[in-house]
Amino acid sequence: MELLVILIGIVMVGGVLIVPAIRRRRDGGGSTRGARPAHDLGAYGFLPREQLDPRLPGPDPQLVEALDEISRTGQWEPAARLLALTDAASELRWQRVQTLGGAAAHELALNPGQGGVWLRNWRVQAPKDAGGAAVHAQFLIAQALRDRSSQDFRMIMEEARTVCAEAALLAPGDPVPHIIELQVALGLAYREADFQELWAKVSGLAPHHMGAHLVALRYWSADWHGSQDQAEGFARAAAGGAPAGSLLPALPLFAVFDHLPEANLVRTLYQSAVVTDAIEGARFAAHHAPADHPVLPHVRHLLSWFLVQAERYGEALEQLRRVDGHVGAVPWSYDPDPVGVYVAHRALAVAGWESQGGSPAQLPH
Repeated sequence: MELLVILIGIVMVGGVLIVPAIRRRRDGGGSTRGARPAHDLGAYGFLPREQLDPRLPGPDPQLVEALDEISRTGQWEPAARLLALTDAASELRWQRVQTLGGAAAHELALNPGQGGVWLRNWRVQAPKDAGGAAVHAQFLIAQALRDRSSQDFRMIMEEARTVCAEAALLAPGDPVPHIIELQVALGLAYREADFQELWAKVSGLAPHHMGAHLVALRYWSADWHGSQDQAEGFARAAAGGAPAGSLLPALPLFAVFDHLPEANLVRTLYQSAVVTDAIEGARFAAHHAPADHPVLPHVRHLLSWFLVQAERYGEALEQLRRVDGHVGAVPWSYDPDPVGVYVAHRALAVAGWESQGGSPAQLPH
């Protein structure tokens, strides 16, 4: 139960950050489904399949502890305490709000009428708690995204927008309510002028927030509004203005992933200048960002995928060894079996490395 509660939050995060392009990837364009198992994954320091955790992209023991306590007791206080102790300006708070809201939505889906009652109690018993309002807004978005074709989709998204405004009033300096509204902007197809006004609020409070940029990127990538040029221009501009230690230089890699062609039979695509530049930007960001940056595992997972497609297997293995054990990230989270597709990808990286004459001993420690 605990696994499912946490997983829905991470899967929802992935669905917001990037369009589920992985579901459009074809086996001929870099799929790892057909990869044969590597010889000795343990020699590379990789965990066996049964020990891989699909709930989170990287470790967050405090979040896991809070969710376990919520699941066990049905009380909302663990979530409130966790958020109260999480810096409002940190990206960790944004990720935790998303996961908590997604968890409540998943509980409700599993047990209609009863699931997620802790969130309802939280809102009733502590209506002025800004954390509760933010989680409520994220919960509503998760509810709406469960079925975009539903007649209730727009109504739920409108309610989420109202709750975002409430959360923003309760915590004027907190960027999270405005970042959540970026998801509403995508769902309700905001006019560009309205989106730009919202983005000005976000960037005024958190100008270099990687998570906010990932959500905003989706607006510029949307079929109904944006284009590949707009999305990649937005990503390049953010990367170009990034301060030292920021993950924003990795943003172009997410933009490229979002616009990979439907059918790619050209192996050299992943050695092209555009893809190579995006990979190098992400490698730079991953190398210089703080080791505990909460979004860094997301970058490493996607970077490893691109490096394998580019047949840069040794570099891919370096990234994989830093995130191995957690697989709750794109692109794996778009697959019905995230662990399975990750394991296949990992095996392909090892097999490719060994086919080039590599061995575990040749990789940096």
